[in-house]
Amino acid sequence: MAIKIYKKNTAGRRNMSVVKVDFLAAKKPEKALLAKQSKLAGRSRGKISVRHQGGGNKQRYRVVDFLQNKFGIPGKVAAIEKDPNRNGFIALINYADGEKRYILATEGMREKQEVLTAENAPVKQGNRAKVKNIPIGTVICNLELFPGRGGQIIRSAGSGAILTAVDEKNAQVKLPSGEIRLVSNECYATVGQISNFESNSINIGKAGKNRWLNKRPAVRGSAMNPVDHPHGGGEGRQGIGLKHPKTPWGKPALGKKTRKKKKYSNKFIIKRRVKRK
Repeated sequence: MAIKIYKKNTAGRRNMSVVKVDFLAAKKPEKALLAKQSKLAGRSRGKISVRHQGGGNKQRYRVVDFLQNKFGIPGKVAAIEKDPNRNGFIALINYADGEKRYILATEGMREKQEVLTAENAPVKQGNRAKVKNIPIGTVICNLELFPGRGGQIIRSAGSGAILTAVDEKNAQVKLPSGEIRLVSNECYATVGQISNFESNSINIGKAGKNRWLNKRPAVRGSAMNPVDHPHGGGEGRQGIGLKHPKTPWGKPALGKKTRKKKKYSNKFIIKRRVKRK
């Protein structure tokens, strides 16, 4: 896997880069594991509720098994595939009982590799086990927050958390954001980090590529008129002229805390993530 930087033949190619992967399967996705995906273009009841969405290539949703409840049944990786709905790769698993499922591919996962979900599965890349049976210091991903709900966090490309402590009931996990959180030691987690860690390094290169991804153009507030945005107006190229950035409706755009002070899950957070400066 490597990042390919294109030659500067055209303005669109200038600085464009993509991740070239040699182990992706050149096949169509498994038909039985596809679902219809309708686009709303950011609209709710016909009115735009999320801006800058619309268009994009037609896509089918890949039904990914986050629960992975085939306990004790070994599976073999049939193919590593690209999923248009997420930045990490997915793996097609052929289980010993004949069933096929998609799971999130971990870094280093390849075809013909065996994976296993069990309470005390061997600590090996791609295997899934209960947190209490995973050694301290292991990198984990696709972690359950509550037993039986399936993987809910640590699912994006290249992300992995570190298991820092385990006691009789709970385990401490250091998340990619720096937050240290308690989870039940009965929760399941996958050993390893999610594949395609280089996804953040690619350069889109041209506006058209974002249009393929269902992203419409975004106009800076400072380029608008005062009637259209709180940052608008002024002679020439003016700054925002306000103490804090705002949305077009005057609400705080950056740094505003949105978490409820009495949220029930506050007791599970030992250390909050470090705020960006």
